[in-house]
Amino acid sequence: MIFHLLDFLLDSAPYAYRDPMLRAIIAIVLAFGTVWGLGPRVIRGLIRMKLGDRPEFDHAALNQLTQHKANVPTMGGVLILIAIAVSVLLLADLRNFYIHLALFTMLWLGTLGGVDDWLKLTAARRSGTRDGLKMYEKLLFQVGLGVMLAYFIYQFGSKNLEQSQTAFFNVLMIPFYKGDPITHGVTVAVPVFMLITVVVVAGTSNAVNLTDGMDGLASGCVALCTFVFMIMSAIVGNPDIAAYLLLPRVAGAAELAVVCGAMTGATLGFLWYNCHPAQVFMGDTGSLALGGLIGYVAIVIRHELMLFIVGGVFVIEAISVILQVSYFKYTGGKRIFRVAPIHHHFHLGGWTETQVVTRFWLIGALCAAVSLATLKLR
Repeated sequence: MIFHLLDFLLDSAPYAYRDPMLRAIIAIVLAFGTVWGLGPRVIRGLIRMKLGDRPEFDHAALNQLTQHKANVPTMGGVLILIAIAVSVLLLADLRNFYIHLALFTMLWLGTLGGVDDWLKLTAARRSGTRDGLKMYEKLLFQVGLGVMLAYFIYQFGSKNLEQSQTAFFNVLMIPFYKGDPITHGVTVAVPVFMLITVVVVAGTSNAVNLTDGMDGLASGCVALCTFVFMIMSAIVGNPDIAAYLLLPRVAGAAELAVVCGAMTGATLGFLWYNCHPAQVFMGDTGSLALGGLIGYVAIVIRHELMLFIVGGVFVIEAISVILQVSYFKYTGGKRIFRVAPIHHHFHLGGWTETQVVTRFWLIGALCAAVSLATLKLR
């Protein structure tokens, strides 16, 4: 909105302000300030609505360790979504197609997570059980979103190809591999592109959701991940820098740096209230939307495989659950970990919650550093 207002008043926005990276940095500050300023009021509102969580695990010792979290208000993810929306609407170029899809993705998954949280919390208040949406119901909406995103991203890329002869929109980039983006990337057909989009969006959304189990864990890891994608979006959207680094140039993708900046600032602001001992939890309202947005950005900038590096903590958490469930069913009740996701395994092993969160943040920071290094280490 400010971008267009400056365009209208000055015939053209100032040169510096036209740089998406500058607006992304401003978005970090604005989103942080929005969450920090609205936090106390929203938390009081959630408490008045009696939307307190009641963590329940299939492990008596873990329930004992987390009993102090009972009645801490959840659905705090609404704070994050408001801050992202405000920052993007004020600072991004609203004519950009990728911005439209980003806002749509956030609204879709935020609503899905909000419905799930509401059902769980109100059911727990009435009957003592946490009955939200079934896993297949959430997955159905996530897959549906992935299919729609894949269709519109591919169609938009095809249209740009006809206008600019830029054929990078359907090229899968391979980390650490040096070469021309077209000749050394993997060009994917429509069905494969759609499958990749569905897996990445749904997988990342659920992986962040699984990570959201300790005070500040998901918030800190998301902030690290989105900060890296903020830089990469700006690079991929800049023809000169992208060509220098032999990366696929995606026209218009630089505006997603503003979205990533807003996500970074919003999660850092949320961490102010979510750090141990947490005053509020983000719930599915925040975690599903944040994960889906990260996956969406990875698809647009053609760095889906890079997501396995920069989102290393989320990958570890998701794999721990997959291994635990698979092994449990295969062996008829045996476990690999004390409990999954794996952060609870370490908690039961004697690490304090603060130790687990801090050490996972350190792993996330190392993953972020390695992912940035891959821009040159190829």
